[in-house]
Amino acid sequence: MMIQKSFHLFRSICKKWKKCHLVMPSCSFTKIGCFHHDLVKWSSARYFHHNQRWQAETPRSHSTSLHRFPFAMVTEHDIDFFEKLLPRQAITDPDVLESYNVDWLKSVKGSSKLLLRPQTTEEISHILRYCNERNLAVCPQGGNTGLVGGSVPVFDEIILSTSLMNKVLSFDTVSGVLVCQAGCVLEDLNSFVEENGFAMPLDLGAKGSCQIGGNVSTNAGGLRLLRYGSLRGTVLGLEVVLANGKVLNLLSSLRKDNTGYDVKQLFIGSEGTLGVITAVSILCPCKPKAVNVAFLGCSTIQQLLQTFRCCKGMLGEILSAFEFLDSACMQLLQNHLKLTNPITESPFYILIETSGSNANHDEEKLHNFLQHAMNTALITDGTMAKEDSKIKALWMLRERITEALLHDGYTYKYDISVPVEHIYQAVQDMRVQLRDQAKSVVGYGHLGDGNLHLNITSPFYDSALHSLIEPFIYEWTAKHHGSISAEHGLGLKKRNYIHYSKPAEAVYIMSHLKNMLDPKKILNPYKTLPDYIS
Repeated sequence: MMIQKSFHLFRSICKKWKKCHLVMPSCSFTKIGCFHHDLVKWSSARYFHHNQRWQAETPRSHSTSLHRFPFAMVTEHDIDFFEKLLPRQAITDPDVLESYNVDWLKSVKGSSKLLLRPQTTEEISHILRYCNERNLAVCPQGGNTGLVGGSVPVFDEIILSTSLMNKVLSFDTVSGVLVCQAGCVLEDLNSFVEENGFAMPLDLGAKGSCQIGGNVSTNAGGLRLLRYGSLRGTVLGLEVVLANGKVLNLLSSLRKDNTGYDVKQLFIGSEGTLGVITAVSILCPCKPKAVNVAFLGCSTIQQLLQTFRCCKGMLGEILSAFEFLDSACMQLLQNHLKLTNPITESPFYILIETSGSNANHDEEKLHNFLQHAMNTALITDGTMAKEDSKIKALWMLRERITEALLHDGYTYKYDISVPVEHIYQAVQDMRVQLRDQAKSVVGYGHLGDGNLHLNITSPFYDSALHSLIEPFIYEWTAKHHGSISAEHGLGLKKRNYIHYSKPAEAVYIMSHLKNMLDPKKILNPYKTLPDYIS
């Protein structure tokens, strides 16, 4: 009732403000004592590649439920202009456009007839100035690994790809400050800074395809937020092209600058609706000299939470990741990807990573924690790894869950954050809600920051099942004082549910920022902001 009242209040307020417009190889372990140790050869792979698409349900066009804004249509004259500006990089070939029009999950499909691939900030400036004057809508696109339909067109928006803007501009080997173009692939950046003794503060399962500009635009969280914090803290500066083509140079490398508002924060997490990020300045931590990973089994959610509490207390500053997955996730990994569970079956699994500067010190702390966890029956079984190839193999069990889900059928993906004591209750309550209507209901995520990835699958898209899931999951999240999007953003799919996490006043301010920075609303329309204030 409170949710419903809040929604009606939201709409009534918005009517008053009517001027506001508004994505392991099979292995075995040799058992020694209580823990399995890594005595076998492992192999690793780059799991997410550029333009790779897994088999899934035929993408659905969301345009049937939306009305196209009164943007201009692309003409031959427009194409001539862009071909002169971007020789060989203004693309109209339908075969090339196909992969750019469809999201990674194959759940959303646009109908853009024009793809632009600039290489410089100046070219993007010319593009946006022209589009703004012509009232042509633009969909900025990075690696297109998003999971909420934010990086593909809804109608015929021009696709503005940053894939050719992939140069490292500078790297300070003393401070660890990296400045690069927005189209640099995250994994490539990590390889570059590792050669200089540093590491990227962000790590994602899609690191082989996702681009740093897209990461910043969506404020991606990732697997090591527990250790390094969010991008809002590690991004030092941005270069952004506004809707009118003006270049906003905020590309600072300073860690301290207290001169007025921190304007760059407006663009972090804005999903390309306020400006196009063209370059990023980011602070990289030193590469850890010692990394250890433990993969553990746990019987109950209470023991899982107690293990996390104990882990924080005993591992402290060397703890860099605390991930979990349930037995349903493990089953999907085994069935669809033929991965091997390295320990005995358990209702829950934990992946713990430590990283530090002293191998002996870190191994001793981790050993003491594991011994304590076994002695107090917090965990049932486990295995450890400290060599790179074996560490990567254990990480596969966490990073490839999304891939396994795509093989299971159409996936309804939810990325929520709640107080950590409620993190798995959402999965349990959803199973009760759906009963036998879904094929799979699984939960995994970042226990260290209260972020649950709730995923439901069915053989094909099922509108009746969808209506059982939504708005139930959003109401559940609001009831437990959580966020409906912990790290994926709102994009196209979640834009109309923002009121479950943000008060009307906050959305009102967001709409005013949009009106000020993009009055014609050409940048990534139909995304982030709800329809009822568009």
